[in-house]
Amino acid sequence: MKKKEFESLLYIGSDEAVIKAFEEQSFAIQFYTQPNPLKASAWLRENEMVSGIICERELPGMNGLDFQISFVKEFDNNQQIPFILLVSEKNSELVKRAFQQKIDDIYVHPVKADTLVKRFEFLVSNKSQMAILSMPKSEMEKKVYKTPFFKRTFDIVTSSVALLLLSPLLLIFVIAIRLESKGKVYYISKRVGTGYKVFNFLKLRSMYPDADKRLKEFQHLNQYTKGDDSEKTNSEKEAVSEKVEASTGNTVLFGDDISIEENAHIKQQKNKQESAFVKFENDPRITKVGHIIRKLSIDELPQLINVIKGDMSIVGNRPLPLYEAELLTTDDWTDRFNGPAGITGLWQVEARGKTSKMSPEERKQLDNTYVEIANSRFSFWKDLWIIIRTFRAVFQKENV
Repeated sequence: MKKKEFESLLYIGSDEAVIKAFEEQSFAIQFYTQPNPLKASAWLRENEMVSGIICERELPGMNGLDFQISFVKEFDNNQQIPFILLVSEKNSELVKRAFQQKIDDIYVHPVKADTLVKRFEFLVSNKSQMAILSMPKSEMEKKVYKTPFFKRTFDIVTSSVALLLLSPLLLIFVIAIRLESKGKVYYISKRVGTGYKVFNFLKLRSMYPDADKRLKEFQHLNQYTKGDDSEKTNSEKEAVSEKVEASTGNTVLFGDDISIEENAHIKQQKNKQESAFVKFENDPRITKVGHIIRKLSIDELPQLINVIKGDMSIVGNRPLPLYEAELLTTDDWTDRFNGPAGITGLWQVEARGKTSKMSPEERKQLDNTYVEIANSRFSFWKDLWIIIRTFRAVFQKENV
């Protein structure tokens, strides 16, 4: 999916510092100015729509909040154009009203031009994705990936036959799991699949019953985790907060009980996204039987039931646990949810053939690549190629 580009910006106001900052900025965007809402509306009627609007709150004749209402009504009924409000000071009532009107952001003077441009770039990229959430159900269904008839037929037939043939093997391992440790022999977790649909994901239990509760205990072993400041003491956090409040070089974001520089916040969120995937090497939560069924991918067999139900396909992107999916909200990550969820996929066979220590960027790229494949004319033949590679990969030494 091609990203929308941020190409032009209209500033409504007469703050010379803002105008000068944008005229001197190095970003390749067209920058236009209008002194008040009346002239801005006339200009918009006669010119091509811009990629974003930045508007002062205090304006002659009409304040910025009221102009946003008239702008949406006349020019942007679906609220696709990012709208940022500039204010001299921010309070809870202002923020509440702006939120109700779906204004995208509020910045307090003074603010750097590059800070606003980066924010607009983010908003332009994401509003097209988030628009799906506000669509009527009939329109939303047109946007969400639908499994082609031939692929769906193949999924049902293949899953049904496989379950019938493999039922004796499943029974043997069900008994082995029950004998090794107490608890249910199957495992159900909430997973996020195609179009962010949440469903009950089925597996044979390969871990001890309290594995989910011990996730934080072993988080330091996660191959995708980067260091952050979550372990800082209260005094260290207070020192950082004081430093932020004293800083004048960056915009400061304020929450209920925290303040943080915007650049630091962006970096923090990026690190969270990159460590959203959870994978342990030599996971201490796995049982002895669990190691065997994971090695041979036998723990995945109950997902054939998910395929028959329509939650998944044989081939697709791996459906993610909620705690992973909730962090992957920017458009370059959400593309992976625009294709089918599957038992096996491009990421799994590539990882087994290369190394288990695949970076989040590599995994994201493979997931997005498969979405493009799934929407192409040759998707079925690519699926067969992935299935064949999956059988070969099961018997490789690398445990993915």
